Amino acid sequence: MNKVDLLKNLRNSCRGNLFAIEIPKAAKEDAKRIAELVAELEREGKIKLRECIQREYSVYLHGILKYASE
Repeated sequence: MNKVDLLKNLRNSCRGNLFAIEIPKAAKEDAKRIAELVAELEREGKIKLRECIQREYSVYLHGILKYASE
């Protein structure tokens, strides 16, 4: 998964400008990579993350899309 794919997934899972998505992970490295991508999107000002919960088999993300143009 890269940053562009993650942003597309967040746009598809949003309601208005709020998003909530659960992303399945195959390994612990996947969770780290997802956290890095989310942090990068936050630094760019595209999203505002409210919570990131790392579960056993997935990562749950909840927040606000700040920039939603196609």
